[in-house]
Amino acid sequence: MSTSPLVVANKTQDLLDFSRNFDFIAPLLLRLYLAPIFWMAGIQKYNAFDSTAAWFGNADWGLGLPFPELLTALVVAAELGGAVLLTFGLATRWVCVPLIVTMIVAAQTVHLDNGWLAISSGDGIFSSERTVEAVERLDRAKEILKTHGNYKWLTEHGSLVMLNNGIEFAATYILMLLVLFFMGAGRYFSLDYWIAKRFREAL
Repeated sequence: MSTSPLVVANKTQDLLDFSRNFDFIAPLLLRLYLAPIFWMAGIQKYNAFDSTAAWFGNADWGLGLPFPELLTALVVAAELGGAVLLTFGLATRWVCVPLIVTMIVAAQTVHLDNGWLAISSGDGIFSSERTVEAVERLDRAKEILKTHGNYKWLTEHGSLVMLNNGIEFAATYILMLLVLFFMGAGRYFSLDYWIAKRFREAL
């Protein structure tokens, strides 16, 4: 039996091609990953509806958006409704549209001015003067805590970081939603699949 590199490469490719039988796993995992993220974002806005609307509308210390109460209600509906629909894989491609719009608005109005990074870093291609200065302040804060606080206890469950609040997370969610928009909810583990299957069989 030949074991030439070409044969090995073909066999390996066959294995990779076989994995396409399980392509439904990818959209399922995307949905299950995004659903709790949007649920938590939506429920926080719902529980603090008045303060969220005030932040949306106030131009001095907020976003200065028009119709803040209406926008808050739409965002809450998109995030909570989107979380439920993503969980069950129902109207997945449809619900991706308002969620993508929500993320684009958030990226534009809240995160864009802060650059790319979600967490400040002093080096790398996405670092900026802002993040470098933030890391300097973080180092100073660590010095103070090591001198005057129980630093070991404070960092027992994770390192201290400086939030930059850039567009990194919003952009990541947009890309994940775009994948679901084009791929759909996936086979077997989505209501979209079974509804479409039933509809097509009825034709």
